[in-house]
Amino acid sequence: MLQSRALVIALILLLSTTVPEVHSKAIFEKGRRDWLVFPDTIAAYIYETVNKMSPKVGQFLVDVAQTPAVVVTRNFLIRETAKISIMAEQLMEKIKNLYTRVLGC
Repeated sequence: MLQSRALVIALILLLSTTVPEVHSKAIFEKGRRDWLVFPDTIAAYIYETVNKMSPKVGQFLVDVAQTPAVVVTRNFLIRETAKISIMAEQLMEKIKNLYTRVLGC
């Protein structure tokens, strides 16, 4: 039992999400820079499956996902990946402009 609880905690920490957040976000939302949308979706499916089998364990997953350590870590990852996405978009725009100047199109 202790090993399965540790596995569940590790899984939640890996996928770290709150269930209401996942259902309110579209996976392919235009302009979205949050790279955690796929882990969020996977976590929602895991939660729904676990909750159907055992609502008590489902509630435990929700409680773990809402702990301050998980929330702070998740917000940090979202913030940093958004910065990387913006820089990648800017780089692509510069490459596109350079390509246009070189070819004169």
